[in-house]
Amino acid sequence: MTAPPGRRERKKAATRQKIADTALRLFLERGYDEVGIREVAAEADVAVTTVFSHFASKEALVFERNEDFEQRLARAVTDRAPHEPLIPALRREILVMVRHCATGDAAPIWRMVDESPTLRQYEESMRLRHANSLAAAIATELELAQPTTFCRTIARFVVDSHSLAREAPDPEAAVDEIFRMIEAAWKAGGPAHT
Repeated sequence: MTAPPGRRERKKAATRQKIADTALRLFLERGYDEVGIREVAAEADVAVTTVFSHFASKEALVFERNEDFEQRLARAVTDRAPHEPLIPALRREILVMVRHCATGDAAPIWRMVDESPTLRQYEESMRLRHANSLAAAIATELELAQPTTFCRTIARFVVDSHSLAREAPDPEAAVDEIFRMIEAAWKAGGPAHT
């Protein structure tokens, strides 16, 4: 059993969340490009260095759940029940994430991302990193020394399914459709062929 976080960890997490919430509010009110890090720090009542101790860049303030997304996908591979097929486990995790992103609260954030070339580029670099991480988890699961083209392809399909589904008129139906294709690719080139 994991011990609950101590006071220091709780305080750091609260500060991080306060900064992220403040930044997002300012970005949505005034526009991403119109708000600087100094303004975020002042509004959150922290030093600029504190902002950068929690977030590597201005873009990271928008995607503050980035690491969680990456870890959740890897855990969908590593923490699934014995004998549970891989692709349904990944589908289930993507579906949870898509449902979260399809809420009314998330729509303005995704509009902001879609309207900003800087944020779209940052999102693309995140997706590549997530796909590499997922490919490594799949390779480990298949007892491969390193990710093969097959592992990287499946991982990229899974990671890209999130953005494709969230942009669809019916995100859940899109997840189902995309994962039928991923399942077919898995069966066509799966573990027996790596």
